[in-house]
Amino acid sequence: MNIAVDFLLYAVAVPIVAGIVCLIMPEKLKILTKFLALLVTLASLAASVRMLLLKPLYWPPVPVPALIVDNLSALAGLGISFFALIVTVYSFGYIEKNNGRYFGYLLMTLGSALGAVLANNLILLVAFWGFLAVLLYLLVTIRPTAQASASAKKALIIVGGTDALMIFGIGLLWKISGTFAMEGTRVPLNGVLPYAAFLCVLIASFAKAGAVPFHSWLPDVAQDGPASVTAYLPASLDKLLGIYLLARISLNLFIMNGISNSILLIVGAFTIVFAVAIALVQHDFKRLLGYHAVSQVGYMILGIGTANPIGIAGGLFHMLNNALYKSCLFLGAGAVEKTIGTSDLSDLGGLSKYMPITFISFLVASLAISGIPPLNGFFSKWMIYQGIIESGSGKNPFWIVWLIAAMFGSALTIASFIKLLHAVFLGRASERASRAEEAGVSMTLPMVILAATCILFGIFAFSVPVSLLIAPVIGKSISYIGTWSPDMATALIAAAVLLGILVYLLVAPRKARVVSSFVGGENPERFDRVAGTEFYNTIREVKAMGSLYSKEESRSFDIYDLSGKITALFTRYLQKLTNGVLPTYIVWGLIGMVVMFIVFFIRG
Repeated sequence: MNIAVDFLLYAVAVPIVAGIVCLIMPEKLKILTKFLALLVTLASLAASVRMLLLKPLYWPPVPVPALIVDNLSALAGLGISFFALIVTVYSFGYIEKNNGRYFGYLLMTLGSALGAVLANNLILLVAFWGFLAVLLYLLVTIRPTAQASASAKKALIIVGGTDALMIFGIGLLWKISGTFAMEGTRVPLNGVLPYAAFLCVLIASFAKAGAVPFHSWLPDVAQDGPASVTAYLPASLDKLLGIYLLARISLNLFIMNGISNSILLIVGAFTIVFAVAIALVQHDFKRLLGYHAVSQVGYMILGIGTANPIGIAGGLFHMLNNALYKSCLFLGAGAVEKTIGTSDLSDLGGLSKYMPITFISFLVASLAISGIPPLNGFFSKWMIYQGIIESGSGKNPFWIVWLIAAMFGSALTIASFIKLLHAVFLGRASERASRAEEAGVSMTLPMVILAATCILFGIFAFSVPVSLLIAPVIGKSISYIGTWSPDMATALIAAAVLLGILVYLLVAPRKARVVSSFVGGENPERFDRVAGTEFYNTIREVKAMGSLYSKEESRSFDIYDLSGKITALFTRYLQKLTNGVLPTYIVWGLIGMVVMFIVFFIRG
C-alpha cells in the first residue's frame, strides 16, 4: 500500500486521536493543548492540499474503497481544514476556560468532517455525520448557560432527527442499488422508492446547511453559542457539509430531473427571501448574522437547482465564499462581544474608532456578502444569476421568479448590513462601547486573513478558485453569458478612490477650525443616541410583513416547536385512549385483531 493512500486514513484518524488526547490533558497544560491543536490543524491543511494535488486517491484500493478523494471531496476537505486552522488561532484569544475540552471537541469535529466528505461508503458517511451532531451540541454548551443548552438541544434534535431520515434513505438506496458504495451509483428518479430515498437524504442536507424550514436551530445557536464555534460550525463547516451532500446526491448518486430540480429552486428562492427579511429587523448582532447564514444557503441551493454548469459552479463557489465572509463576520461579532460584553445592537455603536482592524475586516466581509464588486460574493452571485437565466432557455418557465428572488435577496442583504454597520461601528458610541479596545493578534489576524481572501477570490476569481477548485468538480466547460473583468473593475475602483483622495487633498483647507456641533442651538450630547436598531421598523407596519414577523417571533414557522406541539397533542389523545379501564383495552385488542385479519386476508 503506497504512502499516497495511507495518509487518507491518517488525515481522518489523527485529528480524532489528538482530540481525545486534549480531552484527557490537564487544564494546567493548556499551552500544550493549544500547541497540539495548532500542529494538528496545520498538518490537516497540508494533507488537504496534498489531496487536492494528488486526486483521485483511494483507501483501501480494493475491493471497494472506504475513503475516496475526488474533485468534490477535495474541495470540501480543503475548506474544512482551512477554517479549522483559522478558528483554532482565533480561539487562542477567545476561549479562556475549558481549553482541553474545547480544542478536543474542535479537533474531533475536524477529523469527523473530513471522514464525512471522504467517505465512499454510505454507512461510514452516516456514522461521521451523526457524530458531528453530537460534537455540535458539546461545542455549543462549552459555556454552560441555560440559553446555550436549550439552543444546543434544539440543534441536536433537528439535525439528529433528519439524520434518522437520512438512514432510512440510505436503506432505500441499498434496496434499489444493492450497494452502500457511492462511487458508480447512479439512481434514476423514476419511481416512489427513488424519490423517497432522494427526499430523505435531501432533507438531511437541508437541515445541516440550515435551509428553510429546517433553519430555526441556526439563529438560536448563533445567538447563544460561542462566536468561534458559530464561525466554524453553522457559518462554515455545516454549510460545506450540507452543500457537499446536496452536490453529491445531485451530481453523483441520483439522476436528476425537472421535478427534483424544481424542488431545489423553490426551496432556494424561499430560503433567500424569507431569512433575509427576518434578518432585517433583528436587534441582536449574532442572531442577525445567523439569519443571514440561512439566507445565503438559498443561493447555493438555487445554483445547484439550475442543473447547468455555470449555475452549479456558482452554487459551489458561493458555498466557499459564504464560508469565508460569514466566518469573518462571526469572528468580528465575537471580538465585539468579548470586548463589550454584549451583542445587543442598542448597546453598541462607534466602535470603528476603538476597533479599527475589526471594523475594516467586518466592512470587507459585509460588502462581500452583499455582492458588491469586485469582491468574491459578487462573482459567485453573478454566476448564479447567469445559471438561472440559462435555465430559462429550457423547461423552466418560472426562471424570472427565481432571478427576482435572488436579486431581491441581495438588495435586502445590503440594507440589513447598512443597519448593522451603523449600529455597531458608526454613529455615536454608547457608554459601554466607549470603553472598547482592539482584540489581540490571535483574534484579529484570522479576520484579516479571511477579509483579504474575500478580496483576492474576487479579483482573481477566474484564474484561481473557479479554474482550480470549482471547474474540476463540474467536469464540463463553463460558458459565461455576460462579460466581467474583475482586474479591470478593481483598477477602475482603485483609481476612483485615489482620485477622490487627491481631490480632497487639493481642495481641503490647510488649517481647520474645530468647533463643537451646533444643532438648533441645542447641546447634541443631550440628545438620545441613535442606535440604528430602529432602521426598517416601519416595515412592520406593512400588514403582510408585520404578520410574518409576528409569526416568526412566536415561532409559528419553527419546525422544532411545531413538532413538539404535535407530539404533545398526540400524547394527550393517547392518554385518553389508555385510561386504565379493562373494557377499553379489550376493545383495542379486538380492533387490532380485526386489522391484522384484514391485512393477512388481503395479502393472501
